[in-house]
Amino acid sequence: MRQVVLDTETTGLEPSQGHRIIEIGCVELINRKFTGRTYHQYIKPDRAVDAEAVEVHGITDDFLADKPDFAHVAADFFEFIRGSQLVIHNAPFDVGFINHEFMWLDQAQGTSYGKVEDYCQVLDTLVLSRKMNPGSRHSLDALCKKYGIDNSHRELHGALLDSEILADVYLMMTGGQTALNLASDAESEGEGGEITIRRLATDRRSLPVITADSEEMNRHNEKIEAIDGLWKQLQ
Repeated sequence: MRQVVLDTETTGLEPSQGHRIIEIGCVELINRKFTGRTYHQYIKPDRAVDAEAVEVHGITDDFLADKPDFAHVAADFFEFIRGSQLVIHNAPFDVGFINHEFMWLDQAQGTSYGKVEDYCQVLDTLVLSRKMNPGSRHSLDALCKKYGIDNSHRELHGALLDSEILADVYLMMTGGQTALNLASDAESEGEGGEITIRRLATDRRSLPVITADSEEMNRHNEKIEAIDGLWKQLQ
């Protein structure tokens, strides 16, 4: 199964008010594994970025002045996401903006991109989190804390960085590789001393499988026989 974890940054909150996408970040997963393929693009919106939005993502008008507009990146972006399941946190926001961009392009240039839902499935991790953990906080930062994902390098929102973090969160939420951290020191425990969950193999390589040798198996069998003898004595 091919999944694309996606995030966008925008000039503001409402595409109906003329706001545009200024950054797209995507990470590809196939059969729940990172492939190393990504899509990342800054986009000139041909309008000013709201000051409130700059405070969130730090992307300014001056930075975007020499970037391509959406019409020049639409085909590559479309090919990257087509046929995939999109994994998005608060999907209506991002999908709404993408649909508006394609709609404006279809109207201006006679293309026929249509809506994202026409060629992609969409999985909303915000909805998934609310179903799995009712009553909890569901922001990306809150989910990172819950699932032990290190996001200390995330000072501002960024589409590619956030999609990479969301990919880690999604895999943990849906049964990704985990380990119980039983260390008792306060630094490694969660609040209140509960067991925390940590992700294994942060470099994403396959873990080695180590089997017991014959001597270890003999010692194991001797231990099992000793325990069995003890149970018979107790009975």
